[in-house]
Amino acid sequence: MDTGFSPFDPNGLERDEYGSRGPRLRDISLRMMVPNIITALAICAGLTGIRLAFEQRFELAVAMVLVAAFLDAVDGRIARLLKSTTKFGAQMDSLADIVNFGVAPALVLYAYLLDQVRSFGWIAAMIYAIAAALRLARFNVMEERQNKASWQSDYFLGIPAPGGAMLVLLPVYMGFLGIETNALFAYVASLYTMLIAFLLVSRMPVYSGKSLGQRVRRDLVFPLMLAIVLYVAMLMTFTWETMTATTLLYLVSLPFGARAWRKRYGREKALD
Repeated sequence: MDTGFSPFDPNGLERDEYGSRGPRLRDISLRMMVPNIITALAICAGLTGIRLAFEQRFELAVAMVLVAAFLDAVDGRIARLLKSTTKFGAQMDSLADIVNFGVAPALVLYAYLLDQVRSFGWIAAMIYAIAAALRLARFNVMEERQNKASWQSDYFLGIPAPGGAMLVLLPVYMGFLGIETNALFAYVASLYTMLIAFLLVSRMPVYSGKSLGQRVRRDLVFPLMLAIVLYVAMLMTFTWETMTATTLLYLVSLPFGARAWRKRYGREKALD
């Protein structure tokens, strides 16, 4: 009689519906699970940011998006540190990025400001979210390429999704600083949102900073530590002033990163 359950072998071999034995499912160590748990927590932070935006608790909503960005930066590094990098983890991280850096910032920005201009603001938010998805899809495809020079790994093609999330929320930071969030400001913010969407899918080289910190000169160790401590202290004390300054500095640095890439690429071409 069919009980609705597959036959169970207490010796460790599972049977399919025809009674044939198959290999036992391999146990997964906690070391392999840790990066995926961090990625899941990042998704929770992004989704919580959306909920908080709907509840008009915008400062906490933006904080949750920033926490999601921090966890996204941590999970990959922990996976490499623990030697637990997997294809499953890479796919999960990519899907989490769509939620945390595409959907969540767009909805937070719309709920805070862009809804004042109705359809125009909603179109801007949708364009940004779709651009973030396209950016992540292109990144996944390009990661499979094996014919790029090693120095090119220090650059992204277009601004990365976490950077886009930080940039697109600039009007929110400015609103927290007391700037009047009227309809005119909402129209400008909508245009700015579409500009960031364009930068996400553009082919502009953006310095990734991956090579920074791999080797630090001894005489720079303590100054670097003090600079990091100072930045964190400023972020905790003057949060939105620091985020506004960081975002503006990042925007200003984009042309310099593109120029450095072109110079390096030109030198490589001249040597060929």
